[in-house]
Amino acid sequence: MKVLGIETSCDETAIAVLEAHLEVEPPSGLGRARVKILSNVISSQVQLHAKFGGVVPLLAAREHANNIRHVFERALREAGILNFKKDIDLIAVTHGPGLGPALLVGIAFAKTIAMLHDKILVGVNHMEGHIFSNWLPPIAEAISYKLKAKSFPVLNLIVSGGHTELVIIDKNLGYRVVGETMDDAVGEAFDKVARLLNLGYPGGPAISQRAEKWKYRNIDIPKLDIILPRPMEKSKDYNFSYSGLKTAVLYKIRGLKEAGVEMNEEVVNEICHAFQEAAINVLIQKTVRAAKEFSVKAIWLSGGVSANSLLRDRLANAAAELKIPYSQPLLEYTGDNAAMIALAGHISWNKASKKTADWRSIQMQANLRF
Repeated sequence: MKVLGIETSCDETAIAVLEAHLEVEPPSGLGRARVKILSNVISSQVQLHAKFGGVVPLLAAREHANNIRHVFERALREAGILNFKKDIDLIAVTHGPGLGPALLVGIAFAKTIAMLHDKILVGVNHMEGHIFSNWLPPIAEAISYKLKAKSFPVLNLIVSGGHTELVIIDKNLGYRVVGETMDDAVGEAFDKVARLLNLGYPGGPAISQRAEKWKYRNIDIPKLDIILPRPMEKSKDYNFSYSGLKTAVLYKIRGLKEAGVEMNEEVVNEICHAFQEAAINVLIQKTVRAAKEFSVKAIWLSGGVSANSLLRDRLANAAAELKIPYSQPLLEYTGDNAAMIALAGHISWNKASKKTADWRSIQMQANLRF
């Protein structure tokens, strides 16, 4: 089966074609699976929104409308699809969560081509797409695997600009959120701290690079002894909070300036290092505690912030200490992409007990949850 995936939840216009052979065997989870990505085209709006320090929803929607036809045609061309009606079996589109105006563009486009070509259309939860990004192979390569009931439950840490969640995945591919952010998501905090330090947008890569630079040059030699709080570190639940950490950075910068400290490159690097350590430390601690309490069989990582090298290394080490398997997506699938939407759509369609193919039933849900 060939699946067309469409993703417009934020500021990437993305369309992919995926070839999938999956056998779902309720209640024992997924059976044998083979996946190959034929194309994965992404048109990013990062430069457009950078001057605003974040994504402007209506501007993002306008750019999606301008770009989606071109991205669609390129995705088909790269996948070698000559006859859409004959070659594409299923269309999967992100219908939430995300920016309402942006989501509507992708949904409208998906409904149009589904109607014109009489195709099955399924709506995909964007976060479910991030979960299945762990199973995506390099483009044009195929991956085969077999998952059994004994491989579950799995604990997935989802970290992005809009979400920070700990999700339990059971053997039937059902989901239970056991922890989530109470205010800012970790990716949002990275962006806001980068803005405070004039590092541009998006903030995650800039802060990570600066933090690594400080660590390399100043290992074990703290200059300002910057210590930032670990929000909700000792709370008994698995929820997160990053608003206070962001505010602590603001006050630290203000205090340093009032003390006459020059905000030079080394000082900025040290602040980035202290912030990243605090932000990631809480993620690791809560994930490890949840993994122990719920006796999970594996830990997965996904979402835009999963590209952070410190987070990837420390979570992998934590899973190794727990002696359970660990999985993280390839770097090209950490951000928003349509390949993950295509795969999630195919899995959702196959495991559905009651299949509804009516494109009219797909509705935008900006605040969609698991």
